Amino acid sequence: MSRLQKYSSYVFTIYASIHLTNTSIIPLVTQSVPAAEQYLLLTRPIYQSFPLEPLLVTLPVATHVLAGLALRIHRRNSNLARYGAAQVHVSKGFEERLEVWPPVSWISRAGYTLVPLVVGHAFTNRLLPWIYEGGSSSVGLGFVSHGFARHPVIAWIGYAGFLGVAAGHFVWGAAKWRGWLPHGNNEKARIRWWALNAISVLLAGLWMAGGLGIVGRGGRASGWVGKGYDELYSKIPLLML
Repeated sequence: MSRLQKYSSYVFTIYASIHLTNTSIIPLVTQSVPAAEQYLLLTRPIYQSFPLEPLLVTLPVATHVLAGLALRIHRRNSNLARYGAAQVHVSKGFEERLEVWPPVSWISRAGYTLVPLVVGHAFTNRLLPWIYEGGSSSVGLGFVSHGFARHPVIAWIGYAGFLGVAAGHFVWGAAKWRGWLPHGNNEKARIRWWALNAISVLLAGLWMAGGLGIVGRGGRASGWVGKGYDELYSKIPLLML
């Protein structure tokens, strides 16, 4: 299970790198949503087509999350076996006193936080257009810019939280797989702790600079395109309240 969780994250990194480039780096370089949109259209067939999308996105993410949950259950059962209670009913209080469940690390907490954020992002940008328009060919950076302009509070809070948590999870998760996590209370551990946090902040800053600073400030779409975007956003449960 540990290998499944590890290597599924490596596969997803391929998609994440392309997505980061399209949604942040290119907009940051071009300083224009319409100009960056052209590059997005060129690369979209690479990772938004069958079978690449399931192989690079859906399957790795599902495998990563499920493998992590399976590992926690396995370690819990191993701890119970160590206490000789694997074959009997164990009360919640007994589990808490013996601490049979493994502790939830910050990396895991960030990962669990990302699950609803990723699902919401995929629902808004992929599933919703597919349900109501039969596909997401009309949804790109302009759609995101329109959402920021129409629903600024939700968009800014949601995307800033999403990118911040994602950056931290990616950096610290990669450090875990490479054996670079800080351990103990010594100078080397402190240097690693600061270095990983600095890299996380830099990655989040880069992602936000293009994603929020350029795309987030791109403004509303006009005409029938803007009306189509409004119609899609009106179907999002959170925005219907």
